[in-house]
Amino acid sequence: MALTKGRRLTMNDGNTIPVIGFGTHCADPSQKRICLESIKIAIEVGFRHFDGAYLYGTEEQVGQAISQKIADGTIKREDNFYTGKLWSTFHRPELVRKCLEESLKKLQFDYMDLFLIHNPYSLKPGPEFVQKGEDGKFITDNVDLRKTWEAMEACKDAGLVKSIGVSNFNCKQLEMILNKPGLKYKPVLNQVECHAYWSRSKLLTFCKSHGILLEAYNVLGTQRDPEWIDQNMPVLLEDPVLNAIAKKYNQSPALVALRHQLQRGLVVIIKSVKKHRIEEHMQAFDFHLSDEDMKSIDGLNRNQSYYKSGMFDHHPQFQQPDN
Repeated sequence: MALTKGRRLTMNDGNTIPVIGFGTHCADPSQKRICLESIKIAIEVGFRHFDGAYLYGTEEQVGQAISQKIADGTIKREDNFYTGKLWSTFHRPELVRKCLEESLKKLQFDYMDLFLIHNPYSLKPGPEFVQKGEDGKFITDNVDLRKTWEAMEACKDAGLVKSIGVSNFNCKQLEMILNKPGLKYKPVLNQVECHAYWSRSKLLTFCKSHGILLEAYNVLGTQRDPEWIDQNMPVLLEDPVLNAIAKKYNQSPALVALRHQLQRGLVVIIKSVKKHRIEEHMQAFDFHLSDEDMKSIDGLNRNQSYYKSGMFDHHPQFQQPDN
């Protein structure tokens, strides 16, 4: 999993992934046009890794943006790395390829670079992203994740995706896949919430021991979207320790938070719709944090998530995430 000169990490299947990815989630459906334009800006400033999902509902915009930048000669498809995700209503083995093919059609891609199981919890299949009962809770589905993984492996064998992995898995859930009889491909990556207030050190150690990359989302500790984000959590980018270190290097707190995770060996996902912020994030490669400053930021860990609990707490297969 060495870092290459092209700012990529080599995964356990031999494929490489750019260490900084651009998120394509759009909380407001009316802002999808802005999503498209921000992706084009990201390509222009050097991003070559885009993180999406069936659930996000922005795959058409991602595909359009990339197609337009291919058409004008800025990039080639093989230069770009796209991550998609299998949503929970497609965990049944016979539905896995269907989800992937629907995403590919929206993206106008022949293949996906990385396909992740979005989370380990299965929901009832249906026309909507979630099916809710009279109590307002998601209607769960009892699917063996090992069978879902076998269907993911089949998608790789079919050439529809180059690499496969997981998202929001804890150590025990990863072990379920790793210890599966007849395992053909190990997960190459586990994407989880990770930032200076939730370092995920135990999970990182576990993943490293099995040659699995850890990828961080919400690396800057956002407090947007009060429906999902705990507004009582402190604002990471206002942390005095982080700001003091940022001042020392003449960098923004966001760049220091980003650089911290890169030096820990993580792949990171960031998101912005503002051009100057998108440009700034690529400057994370322009400086290096000392061992002392790395330890100071490590010390900020609170083992706290920015996301409200409860989304899958009632699921019969629910397990607490590892710190």
